[in-house]
Amino acid sequence: MRLIRYLPKEPAFPQGCVLTIGNFDGVHAGHRMVLNSLIKQAKSSNLQSVVMCFEPQPIEYFRAQAAPARISTARDKIEQLRQTGVDATYLVSFNDVLANMTAEQFVKMLVEQLNIKLLIVGDDFCFGKNRQGDFDYLLSAGKTYGFSVQRSASFKLDNKRVSSTIIRQALEKGQLDKVAVYLNRSFSMSGRVMHGHKRGRELGFPTANIRVKNRKTPLKGVFAVTITLEAGLLYQGVANLGTRPSIEDKAAVLLEAHLFDFSGDLYGQRVTVEFKKKLREEKKFDNLEQLTQQISLDASHAKTYFNQLPTS
Repeated sequence: MRLIRYLPKEPAFPQGCVLTIGNFDGVHAGHRMVLNSLIKQAKSSNLQSVVMCFEPQPIEYFRAQAAPARISTARDKIEQLRQTGVDATYLVSFNDVLANMTAEQFVKMLVEQLNIKLLIVGDDFCFGKNRQGDFDYLLSAGKTYGFSVQRSASFKLDNKRVSSTIIRQALEKGQLDKVAVYLNRSFSMSGRVMHGHKRGRELGFPTANIRVKNRKTPLKGVFAVTITLEAGLLYQGVANLGTRPSIEDKAAVLLEAHLFDFSGDLYGQRVTVEFKKKLREEKKFDNLEQLTQQISLDASHAKTYFNQLPTS
């Protein structure tokens, strides 16, 4: 997959492209249905399949404090899009220039710089300064500039439209099985292992510490997890995602994962943590002895969970 951050002066796709635009937070089952249609139609027309998304997301730019927690970081989203098989992703920097762009200017950018032939968006898609452009505007612009516009279909499970919002709600409730259905995979977070205070090692449970940078998290608590290392090796373990109330006050969100049957140095490695089962909420303990006992119990519960899984 080609990742585009800055468009050249000449059209990025001389033969044209089929484009979809959105946040694609989580790249969930609904997104994948749209992307599968995008890829299929692009191939049948001998065009490039292209996704346009924004960083930061528009709501994060306009109302940062009100913006919901993300399901995926930008880096994880790009990797998830890569796995779908799209030809290119245009990661647009959402800034003052874009925020003040009129609907007409935005459409001209799509035509002149991306050479769109077909645009697939939801019928609630709005764009341009003050959200002046909408689906009907695109239909009219398509006739003027020579591209088609198609409404993306909603994907439903149990009569509920799969959306990033419903996934966040399920994450907040710790409903990881439901989230896995919505995502077509386990919910995961990735990041680089950093040095911590080594408190876990002192308690007998060394952890890989991953800072959750500049983001809220819809999920908090203690979990049975799997951890995939850079070399592709996979370990089972137990993880805490939250602010560690027994260790620090007013701390940033941190992901701490203890790997079962592992010894070695993970500092600097980029790892992926998949959340399999929620064991409990975060809790503040009166002393480190109580915390150590609880961590031991959490590890035991996680091992029991993994041991009860059917073997393939």
